Formats: sequence, structure tokens, C-alpha cells
Amino acid sequence: MAQVTIRINGFTYPVSCEDGQEQHLTDMAAEVDRRITSIKSLGSQTGESRLLVLAALLLADELHDTKTALAGKDSTASATKPEPDGAERRARLRRAAARAEEIAADLIEP
Repeated sequence: MAQVTIRINGFTYPVSCEDGQEQHLTDMAAEVDRRITSIKSLGSQTGESRLLVLAALLLADELHDTKTALAGKDSTASATKPEPDGAERRARLRRAAARAEEIAADLIEP
């Protein structure tokens, strides 16, 4: 078992992984860190836990969309969706972050 130290939002975390998966784990941590940076750029200055929850929710949303798109491609191979432009991506990120904030607030508040 390999041991890797990853860095997310300025914090380091020791994580174990299978031998040979060190670079993959480092790349995944970098992606989470990029998501957190995106959330922070929207002016959402919250605690570390909340940032990690929001990043996880954004990644889960993207995974859901990818699975849905792949399922749609299986049923209609000829229909293709154009890649969103930068403004559309930022708007989508803002909507997803706002929704994630709502979910996180519901989870945190008694």
C-alpha cells in the first residue's frame, strides 16, 4: 500500500492507495482543489468542511450529468449536445454552488 500526501485548499492530508495509483490520487486531489478554488472565487468564504461538501456536491452533479449524457448517447447516438461556453459554465457553477449551499445549510442547521 502506497502513502501519498495530497494538498487541498492549503491543507495536507496523508492518504493510502494501491501501489501504482499515486499519480491518479494526486490528480484527483488537484481536481478537488480546483473545484474549491472555483467556489471560493464566487465569494463563498466558508469553513473547510463546507468547502469540501460543496466541492463533493459539484463533482457528484457533474458525474450525474455525465452518466445521464452517456445513457442518452446509448439511446440516441446521433443527438449531440454542444459544449457550453465560459459564461454558461460560470452560470451553471453559480447555480450548482447556490444549490449546494442550500443543501449544506439544511445539513448543518438543526
